[in-house]
Amino acid sequence: MTTELGGWTVIQHRRDNSTDFYRTWQEYKQGFGAPHDNHWIGNEVIYQLSKRKNQRLRVSLQSFRGETAFVEYETFEVGDEASNYILTLAGNSGTAGDAMILSDGKGFTTKDRDNDIYDAKNCAEKHHGAWWYHMCGYSNLNGKYGDLNVSGFEYNIWYFWKNYEPLQKSWMMVKTKM
Repeated sequence: MTTELGGWTVIQHRRDNSTDFYRTWQEYKQGFGAPHDNHWIGNEVIYQLSKRKNQRLRVSLQSFRGETAFVEYETFEVGDEASNYILTLAGNSGTAGDAMILSDGKGFTTKDRDNDIYDAKNCAEKHHGAWWYHMCGYSNLNGKYGDLNVSGFEYNIWYFWKNYEPLQKSWMMVKTKM
């Protein structure tokens, strides 16, 4: 709540490996975890928060070396379930780079519901996560929780900041634009 003048709602938080994020469509729809721990608030809640079309998104990241970076999107909207929770993003700024550039206009994909455009395989299965995948993209914050001894797209990564190096922490937060 104190980030950039407060008022943020945390929709995703990863801080350790105690919560498995490799889950089903229904689990991502409803949400899981605890608000002050690892959690996903739920796609249905994200849709309700963003349907006012005046939300912005902040993604905050921390490496295992203690480095931090962020990106903010001035436009953030997630469609309803009938649209497969299609993502709309625009107007990014920050220090982490736009690793969600290919996610804009994409539906949400889970291990049991393939909405990406990769013909060869379900990106959620291939990369052990759930996300707004393209083919399969440059970000995977809901991927496997890793550490400095591993590398790969199946981990919780933000490619344009740390390539395939897993992140220690991530937060996705939304806030009504002023």
